[in-house]
Amino acid sequence: MSKKIKYWAYGLFCLAVILLAVVPQLHSTHQRAQQTTTHHEAASRPVQRETSSSQHMRTPIDWRKSSETVPYPDLNKVKDLWVKVDLKGNRTYLYDGQKVIYTMYSTGGIYEKDAKTGKLKSATPTGTFHVQQERGDSFYNAKLQEGANYYTSWLNHGEYLFHSVPTKADGSYNQKEAAKLGKTQGSHGCIRLSVPDARWMEQNLPVGTKVVVVG
Repeated sequence: MSKKIKYWAYGLFCLAVILLAVVPQLHSTHQRAQQTTTHHEAASRPVQRETSSSQHMRTPIDWRKSSETVPYPDLNKVKDLWVKVDLKGNRTYLYDGQKVIYTMYSTGGIYEKDAKTGKLKSATPTGTFHVQQERGDSFYNAKLQEGANYYTSWLNHGEYLFHSVPTKADGSYNQKEAAKLGKTQGSHGCIRLSVPDARWMEQNLPVGTKVVVVG
C-alpha cells in the first residue's frame, strides 16, 4: 500500500472518530433546545380562567340586560348542571360538568369583620348547597326596606336566594344598588343578578341543582 493511500485511510479514520464524538452531542443539544422552547411556550400560554371562558360578556355591565350577548343555555342538552358563585369575583357560573356554559354578573353579601377571628367575612355563607322549591316573581322585606324580583331559594327555604338587583318599597329598582352588579359586594346575603338573568334562573333552574359558593 502506498504512503498516499495510507494517509487517505488514516484521514478518513480520524474523520469518522470525530463525527462519532460530535454528532451525538449536536443531537443532544438540539433536543435540549427543543425542550427549552417547549417549556417556554407552555409557560407563556395564558392560564384558562373562568372569567375568560366566555367571549360574549356584555360590556359595559347593564343590570337591565342579560350578562352575555348570546342565548341562555338549553338545559335539555346539559348533562351535569351545577352553579358556582364566586363572591370575590362577583360572578356566577353555570357549569356542565367541568365546562362553563354561561357566566352571570353578580353581587354577593357585604364583607364585615368576624367578631371571633377578626377576619373579613361575607354575609353570604360559603359551601355546597342545593336549589330549593321556593321561588317567585317578587318579594319585599319590610324590615330591610328592600325587595327584588324573580327569586330562587338555595338555602333555608327562602332566606338565601338568587334574585334580581334590589327594588324599593314602590317596586322600582334601586339604581344605586343595581350599579354595584358585577363590580362589588352589597347584599344582605343573597346573590343579586341582572333582571333577565334572575328571571331565567327562576324559570329554568331545576330543584336540587348543586350550588357551590366560594370566596
